[in-house]
Amino acid sequence: MALQCKYLLCCNQFTKTRNPICPISSILNPFCDFTPIRTSLTSLKTSASKNRFNLAASAVISEESTAGSSFSEADVFKLTYLEGNSWLWEVGGVKILVDPILVGNLDFGIPWLYDAAKKFLKNFQLSDLPEIDCLLITQSLDDHCHLKTLKPLSARFPGLKVIATPNAEKLLDPLFSNVTYLEPGQSSEIEGKDGSKVRVRATAGPVLGPPWQRPENGYLVTSLRGQLTLYYEPHCVYNQKLLQNEQADIVITPVIKQLLPSFTLVSGQEDAVQLAKLLKAKFIVPMKNGDLDSKGFLSSIISAEGTIGSFRNLLSKGLPDAQVLEPTPGVPLEISNPSSVS
Repeated sequence: MALQCKYLLCCNQFTKTRNPICPISSILNPFCDFTPIRTSLTSLKTSASKNRFNLAASAVISEESTAGSSFSEADVFKLTYLEGNSWLWEVGGVKILVDPILVGNLDFGIPWLYDAAKKFLKNFQLSDLPEIDCLLITQSLDDHCHLKTLKPLSARFPGLKVIATPNAEKLLDPLFSNVTYLEPGQSSEIEGKDGSKVRVRATAGPVLGPPWQRPENGYLVTSLRGQLTLYYEPHCVYNQKLLQNEQADIVITPVIKQLLPSFTLVSGQEDAVQLAKLLKAKFIVPMKNGDLDSKGFLSSIISAEGTIGSFRNLLSKGLPDAQVLEPTPGVPLEISNPSSVS
């Protein structure tokens, strides 16, 4: 589990609630042979690739594999899970890289305490990344704002647009020249190379430190040429009051809790069901951000609570019409608006 070790060591004395902290990482190649999973809001049409794509190569959305699709680019969200907290999204033609860990392991600079690697997408090369339009950072911690990845990423994509929490300003300003820091409630637009636009609005995530500290971010992402909205926050921590008037067709969230003795690192289960109900979600995409090859003292005392199966059971009672779409690392999951299906 991608864990904020420094916070646990330095700031735990300030925290009186069981607010979660956080998890982790990974990524892909345009020449891999795989079939995207496609899902429509009117009918569930999923066909998983029989081969998880050649894991000797890295995984990236294949332009060739999606050519000739009956789905309109404007009305399809293509979500590729990269393990941990990392994603590659294509929203209405705009490519967004989220919380990437692409270079090395996650160890917070304290590998004897915690050291984690990807399970499936092991052989990533930075050169395998497609051209991206935006880097999206939810938190200032190493399992989201991974400097071993961001330094070479900034060199490869000079001028890349970045949207991030203001908590990461000291880390990002030395690397990137085009950064927009969003407080909860603030918005920014991303423009793709084909002129497509996406709106990103920040929401309040967990407070990782003393209670007076600024919260980290979640995000609502909407394609301006389509009718779909996605919500993402990697701890299943949210401000119910601030979200009560929001709606998201797609919710990406952890559903399996990750716990230390007397402390919740990442929430899920009934909290994820409540989040889905609050946002009136049609699809829930669960992320297994604790499912990594980890070692070190902390990894030995972290426990999991719940499963995707138990989450499905809870969701069937609380929001019976919603569907759970479990992503396969490296395989794009396509979710479309009804009008985009011919």
